[in-house]
Amino acid sequence: MKKLFGTDGIRAVAGQSPLDAPTIYAIGLALAHHLGASPRVLLGMDTRESGNWIAATLTAGLTTGGATVESAGVITTPAIAHLAHTRGFSAGIVISASHNPWQDNGIKIFGPDGYKLPDSTELAIEDEIFRQLATATPPRQTTPPPVNEADRADYVRFLLAAVPGLSLDGKRIVVDCANGAASPIAPQLFSDLGGEVVITHASPDGRNINEQCGALYPAIVAAEVSRLHADLGITFDGDADRALFADHLGNVVNGDAVLLLAARDLQARGLLANATVVATTMSNMGLEAALKRSGIAMLRANVGDKYVLEQMLATGSALGGEQSGHIIFTGRSTTGDGLLTALLLLDIVRRSGKSLAGLVADLKVFPQVIVNVKVREKKPLEAIPTVAAAIAAAEHALADSGRVVIRYSGTEALARVMIEAESHDLMRLHADIIANAIRTELGA
Repeated sequence: MKKLFGTDGIRAVAGQSPLDAPTIYAIGLALAHHLGASPRVLLGMDTRESGNWIAATLTAGLTTGGATVESAGVITTPAIAHLAHTRGFSAGIVISASHNPWQDNGIKIFGPDGYKLPDSTELAIEDEIFRQLATATPPRQTTPPPVNEADRADYVRFLLAAVPGLSLDGKRIVVDCANGAASPIAPQLFSDLGGEVVITHASPDGRNINEQCGALYPAIVAAEVSRLHADLGITFDGDADRALFADHLGNVVNGDAVLLLAARDLQARGLLANATVVATTMSNMGLEAALKRSGIAMLRANVGDKYVLEQMLATGSALGGEQSGHIIFTGRSTTGDGLLTALLLLDIVRRSGKSLAGLVADLKVFPQVIVNVKVREKKPLEAIPTVAAAIAAAEHALADSGRVVIRYSGTEALARVMIEAESHDLMRLHADIIANAIRTELGA
């Protein structure tokens, strides 16, 4: 079992294990050794104030291990995946904690093919990290590599090429950059598309990333759409690998709705391989029902866009994603890409001649609640009698009219309690019972 890598890289409070200087240096050394002789590594980061010293320490480990390191500076996670693949790097690394608060940070690694590393590779790298920790000592003074400003321009050209002819003329669009990695890119990207684009939360200060903005708070952009009488709103998370939306009525449009309209569009154009979409255990039952009405099957993967992608590749699916806004279009991207998703959605709306609200009007969502419980450790829930009993009771009560999904977050010290049910009262009751049982036994 992996001890450092979660579902989206290594993540922790910056400066604390496993994001302390000795471990970061060891990560660089281990990765360089894993990549073989004279590897080239591309580095990028989001806007957290810890990014520079982490980049410097990681670079020291990589270069000591024989790697050449180049930096794209502040840039999105999917941009690094794309550039690592298209420009022949041995690996791409993103220093980001995605949607987490500014105090956290993380290290995400992509292979030369642009895909996140498989679990077996992460486990092998972990083994060497622990060996290096026993002997390697990071240098006292380090500096990050110089930034190549051309990388952002290359990525923007790739994005625009994905939607030839897209024009926003006559439209008013609100874009929330979460004070994160999209902040320097989104203004450049949307300036080429016409229309009136209102950019918000694009003034990062190192500590305001995801702070009451971005994809964690989609109601913020929805309210701004209503206030400005805009046609559509887009909101990214800290590293812009996911996007959520708001329609002209001020309603939040989540990843499930995006999967529905994208699946129908691909199907209509004969591009939805096997008439199948890959979602996760967290996607609403309403999405499955709406897709079925359109003759589209839905498979469920474990939570985490890398696991969605694994099932997509195994089944030949062209589309997959998560309710949280990670959407993957195989053939276009190797990971969730919020900016690409936004452009493709805008193009679907333009070609349809309908509003975003109209395109997803028949998506009838089952009542769903997600309760996050902070935990001090991640013990197997089925091994805790009171928790197991609460889960079993909920599953029995909702056997024919709902779903119960209880799991640990792969990126935070949280247990997530998700329940769907036709009855709102039963849903809320069982969610609270299970959450309280976990809180009593494992609460932080």
